[in-house]
Amino acid sequence: MGRVMVTGATGYLGGRLCKALLEGGHSVVALVRRSSKVKELPAEVELVEGDVRDAESVRRACVGCDYVVHSAALVGSWLPDSSQFIKVNVEGTANVIEAVKATPSIKKLIYTSSFFALGPTDGYIADENQFHSLKTFYSPYEESKALAEKLVQEAAAQGVPIVSLYPGVIYGPGSMTKGNSLAELMIERFNGRMPGYPGVKGNKFSFCHIDDVVAAFRAAMETGKEGERYLLCGENLCFHEVFDLAATLTNTNPPKFTTPMWILELAGFLCVQWARFGAWSGISHQIPFVTTHSVEILKHQWAYSSTKAERELGYKVRPLEEGLHELLTWLKASGHIKY
Repeated sequence: MGRVMVTGATGYLGGRLCKALLEGGHSVVALVRRSSKVKELPAEVELVEGDVRDAESVRRACVGCDYVVHSAALVGSWLPDSSQFIKVNVEGTANVIEAVKATPSIKKLIYTSSFFALGPTDGYIADENQFHSLKTFYSPYEESKALAEKLVQEAAAQGVPIVSLYPGVIYGPGSMTKGNSLAELMIERFNGRMPGYPGVKGNKFSFCHIDDVVAAFRAAMETGKEGERYLLCGENLCFHEVFDLAATLTNTNPPKFTTPMWILELAGFLCVQWARFGAWSGISHQIPFVTTHSVEILKHQWAYSSTKAERELGYKVRPLEEGLHELLTWLKASGHIKY
């Protein structure tokens, strides 16, 4: 057991990690911004005010810690100021790495990457041998995670004790944040705002349940090999299959058509323009669900294998049917959807 500093503790993944670490006998320090909503964090979590963009506050939070779990990230497909993705996801990661270097007590840094950091897998299923080409990016988030990945690999080569984890599309009950994108999608689907199948049939994404991912993080702290990369993914399915499965589980009708890509592109363009105007005028700071970048992502496949994590971390992938049933039941019970 040890003292663990967690960044991103108020996020979807970070919050669940804090609870799991406490249950495992660790003490937890959370780096939180002044504006962070900390009510859902357990009372036992020690709070340190700061920001990954503030190097000094990161170093302060690391003092006396044995492990660091870096899960803070700016997630989404669009922001009015896209430079924020670089500031949080790249520069913030650099600050965490430097803080770990400056703190002799830290045994291991668990870095939360993303499948986006590896790039698309059009026509095949990838594993940890894939690295992003760094030539083409389909969203600012993808670019930032790929560039952060480069920093992490350079640090690992220099001897910084880093274990890199790459979750797929995380889903499950819990906080309704951008990190819980499948829940958002189901809300749109069952509230009639997404009547057709989205995306290109056959373009698969990899879906992983939040509890499976959290268990793998705990295993990575104990048995993850320094310098290694582990994909934490799951079943590779296209959204046509996901929507059909959701219809079966809820005894409702599946969509009758696939939304043409040009309609999604137009919707993404219009939504971004409206959001941009809202941010500029002060009318609204709402981030659109459909953006030009999210539509570009749908044009590609993001399918991966978690064989290495299953072998070395004991990672277990639950069937999407089981996990989606749990998610839909929770969404209905909490009033987010009706069926």
